[in-house]
Amino acid sequence: MPASLAPSTRSQQTTGLRYWMLRVLDECDNVSANFSPDAVHDLRVSLRRCRSLADGLMAIDPDPGWKAMKKAGKRLFQRLGDLRDIHVMQEWVEKLENAHAERALSPASVEPSQNLPPAGESQPAGSPARVLLIMLKDREAKQKLEAQAALEEFDRKQWKRWSKSLPARAARIRPGSAVLKHLALERWTEARVLHARAQRNRSQSAFHSLRIGIKGFRYIIENFLPIEHKAWSDGLKEMQDLLGEVHDLDVLWSTAISCRVFPDEHSRQRWHEQIISQRAKRIERYRAKMIGENSLWQVWRAPLPQGKEIQELATRRMKLWANHLDPDFPHSERVANLALQLYDGLLGIAWRPAIDADSARFTLRAAALLHDVGKSEGEKDHHKKSFKLVQSHGEPLGWKPADFNRAAIVARFHRGSLPTRRHKLLRDLLPDEQKAAIQLCAILRLANALDASHDGPVRRLLVERNDHDSRAPSACVSVAVEAYSAHSATARVVAAERYLLETILHRPILIKRMSSRMHGADRP
Repeated sequence: MPASLAPSTRSQQTTGLRYWMLRVLDECDNVSANFSPDAVHDLRVSLRRCRSLADGLMAIDPDPGWKAMKKAGKRLFQRLGDLRDIHVMQEWVEKLENAHAERALSPASVEPSQNLPPAGESQPAGSPARVLLIMLKDREAKQKLEAQAALEEFDRKQWKRWSKSLPARAARIRPGSAVLKHLALERWTEARVLHARAQRNRSQSAFHSLRIGIKGFRYIIENFLPIEHKAWSDGLKEMQDLLGEVHDLDVLWSTAISCRVFPDEHSRQRWHEQIISQRAKRIERYRAKMIGENSLWQVWRAPLPQGKEIQELATRRMKLWANHLDPDFPHSERVANLALQLYDGLLGIAWRPAIDADSARFTLRAAALLHDVGKSEGEKDHHKKSFKLVQSHGEPLGWKPADFNRAAIVARFHRGSLPTRRHKLLRDLLPDEQKAAIQLCAILRLANALDASHDGPVRRLLVERNDHDSRAPSACVSVAVEAYSAHSATARVVAAERYLLETILHRPILIKRMSSRMHGADRP
């Protein structure tokens, strides 16, 4: 079977990226055969699942294949959208008219003046339902041509190549892991914000966005958290379906209005009342499940990361992301370790950053871990590329936007020209923020210089002030460095990069080799 799983395999594997990517190819064939409503729907579901999985995984794995696959899937998905809307509206027109006819023919509601056809029979030629169905049929023929063109332009060979390479990358991430729970929490948080917005303004767009948010959360749960999916699948699907039907009814009403299918105010009012009634039932069902202390929101939130764990997992996610990009990530980890030792040592001699000490320390570690991701795009000006990559990634849940933005700036200035308050990345910051960024840049530059050889001989350092009067002109800061040689190539890099920190501290810095006595004194 050239583009699909064998039947025995397919019966066992019903989730996972490879399954859905191969399912896309199968459904393309099914759609091409007759453009039936079920085939179009199934293809769009398969595409949406692939795109949703890519959207989650690319937050951890920056391989360009994710973005390319997502873009290709989005284009085909969107070009099938109008055809799918037409199919859904056709179903709703018949459903609403049949329901109205059944009510009209019931003993309690029949009046002598009424002359409505029985349920299931064709509507009168001039009825809104009949007019709308004719219009939709005409549109359907045109959209089938658009769908055919979209399928012909869809690069199935490239999609098949992605169906081999990308699932292999996804398999590196263990289902049910804490990092994936953090990703699920991020999606939960996004959906929860959309829920609050929908409850405030009750607009069509707000409920549509909420449906998309819950759908994104559902797909992460379904494909990456098997235990949670087993417990939550029914509730997730029900909420998604309810909001989906609300959207379908909204599209139907706006289409009927734009097509001017109502011959009089009475028929317009009848249709509007039916649609509003059906819509309200679904909104109330949603609210009954999703509002209050025992709502599904609380059920879904309970087993996901809590408290300080959220920030720790966010950092772990960013490390995974950086590890995929940085050609020598162990170097960045060593630089982060040295930068924190240097920072803590400076605090020990009464130096203080311009902002909150914990926030500054967090920023410094993040910047050190991310400072070389730009090398994935080439060595030249990689510090500038690092800044752009970090900024385009966006802060993960648990990182404060200010800390994240500061970390990107500090990573940008780990080498190259020195940061100044007049630089475009710093000039719009508050004075304390400007000062803090420059302080942290100075520490990172020296820490990076101490591992200039990238072979890791320097693992430990000690900071001390070798005078008793900080006001003395001869006062200096001494940094004792493990395995340091004043005659090495590293020493020459250090001599150049310590300058910025010296200007920050207003005193010279003496770099020296750590003695055996210092080694012993530093041990617990």
